[in-house]
Amino acid sequence: MNIVEEQGAELAMKRPGATCVANPDSSCLVTVPNVLLPAGWTPNTVTVRFIAPVGFPTAKPDCFWTDANLRLDGGRVPQNTGQTQLPNGPNPLLWFSWHLQKWDPNTDSLLTYLRVIENRFLELR
Repeated sequence: MNIVEEQGAELAMKRPGATCVANPDSSCLVTVPNVLLPAGWTPNTVTVRFIAPVGFPTAKPDCFWTDANLRLDGGRVPQNTGQTQLPNGPNPLLWFSWHLQKWDPNTDSLLTYLRVIENRFLELR
């Protein structure tokens, strides 16, 4: 079992329904259903998707996708987002152009990146 598979299994234990599916380019599509969103978002849960790139964890994840209908209260579209196609995944989706400021491949994981995403949702309430 490689590190992505190990971390995918760990993520699935902590987040039921989470999957990590290998892509043809050897990256991995991570899908986490039923991510609970803080007040200020509609709907209140969403499926989050991101890519564990080739070379993960040395190569860090970048950006993520959610269900296309995700909005801030009042129907506002979040900043730094757009409708775009997820490589090897379902479409259309809402793409978040959010980038990590800090990543340590020795300690950070797929779960770490999911927590970064959840914290970003908190910042936009």
